[in-house]
Amino acid sequence: MAFERRALWWLVLCCACASDPRFPLRPVMWRDDDQRAFAPAPVEYVSPFAWDGADQMVFRPVSWLFAVDPADRATNVNALDEVPDSSWFENRIGGRPLTAEEIVSGPCGAQVLDVNMPAGSWLIDQGKPNGANPGFRVNIPDVGKFMLKADPDGEPQRATGATAIASRLYHAAGYFAPCDSVVYFDPKILKLKPGLTVTDNSGVARPFDEAELAALLAKASHRDGLVRMGASRWLPGKPIGPARYEGTRDDDPNDVVPHEDRRELRGARLMAAWLNHFDSREQNSMDVFMPAGHVRHYILDLGDCFGSVWASDELSRRLGHAYYFDFDYLVRDFLSFGLVSRPWERARRDGGIFNYFSARDFVPEDWRGGYPNPAFQRMTEADGAWMARILAGFDDGLITAAVSVGQYDAESSAYLTRTLITRRDLILQRYLTRLSPLAGLRVRGRELCGIDLARRSGAATGSSAPSARMLESDGGRALAVQEHGAELCVALPPLAAQYGIVEIATGSAMAPLRAHVYDRGAQGLWLAGIERD
Repeated sequence: MAFERRALWWLVLCCACASDPRFPLRPVMWRDDDQRAFAPAPVEYVSPFAWDGADQMVFRPVSWLFAVDPADRATNVNALDEVPDSSWFENRIGGRPLTAEEIVSGPCGAQVLDVNMPAGSWLIDQGKPNGANPGFRVNIPDVGKFMLKADPDGEPQRATGATAIASRLYHAAGYFAPCDSVVYFDPKILKLKPGLTVTDNSGVARPFDEAELAALLAKASHRDGLVRMGASRWLPGKPIGPARYEGTRDDDPNDVVPHEDRRELRGARLMAAWLNHFDSREQNSMDVFMPAGHVRHYILDLGDCFGSVWASDELSRRLGHAYYFDFDYLVRDFLSFGLVSRPWERARRDGGIFNYFSARDFVPEDWRGGYPNPAFQRMTEADGAWMARILAGFDDGLITAAVSVGQYDAESSAYLTRTLITRRDLILQRYLTRLSPLAGLRVRGRELCGIDLARRSGAATGSSAPSARMLESDGGRALAVQEHGAELCVALPPLAAQYGIVEIATGSAMAPLRAHVYDRGAQGLWLAGIERD
């Protein structure tokens, strides 16, 4: 009998193959095998800020003028149009609902910095070597190492809260982010290690002594005699330099997918747009060689989110709307004699401590970082729709919970929450109404069921009734659709050829979804893959 069952099953497969199925009958890949241990550790990659900026803003655009390299489907997408877990990304809010408590704990878990320790408990053993925010590292026995950073001059509270909030949102979305938190502490808890030096962005080294520390703390934000700083827990493992947004690491045998063709890096463009993380360049990432013997990729230094300002007000207005040097806008303004009104010209600094950060004139597909990002530039409609399905998981309550970790005053917290909700809605309205917004498609008995995220989130306006059909040689056979709120279920008849394609139109998006299904008789249906046109 066992032989007969196997023979029958091979016959079914042959019949299915005869109809040229798009997806083979096999388990869906949900974990990328890119965390295999290897040795030795990769060498450290040094990314010069000036060169990377010049390369992305000048040299690469010129080379692309002569290249024929259109963005195709992302390489690391599974049969259900999702991204498997890997050393870059883990399905969190895109795979299951998260609680407010999980959002707040984020990448920190239960490990928090205790501000009530005795005086002298936090040993400063390193100054912060570069970056816009001044700071230092503390090394606490039996607790760990934390980088403490103050807010930039003229921007009290914004950056320290921004990095705590944004790190939790990135983590919840699925990325690896550091444990960043806002701490208020008595300066007496600090103890300075003698003989320290610090090197600024220009490469000039100077002593990091008591006078330097006092000056740094004096410029930080304060409340009730306590110093406010952002505390970032030291990453595990050995840092080996930034993660590039293109190519692969030659010394990492697990790194085989070109970074610009990874969906999680392409789709991160919308994540950055949501938070206005304009400084989303390779220097604000970090590859770490983990103790288990593989590389993990982190996104960090998120203090630019939510309305960073620069010394030049004209440049501050443009952040999120144009590159630092934007040849595209330069040419268009020249050809139009400057008559076209740009969003940065209408910007108003009415966001309180969040400056120009607002939902006014926010057009998701037009968003631009400080300078071009190779992976962001290759984001396709499918990549954007994938990220929108993830962002749909952040309901208003979860966004409110995330903002709470910034420890802002009530008025600032309310403004930031409203702005993030509105910007999220604009992204969902744009990217959940083109390609099918059905998510979590699964077999339930003889039904195919999924959640229409456009309906659930309110992104769909003027929706029509959903419909479904079994695609056949004569054009298709209509199937009944049951609606249970935002859940849609399609009952499937027995499939004569043991294989069929079900087309589902939600009525809330322009394009349908096609589900490829095998009928295994008594063993039930098997969802092998989906396509979003």
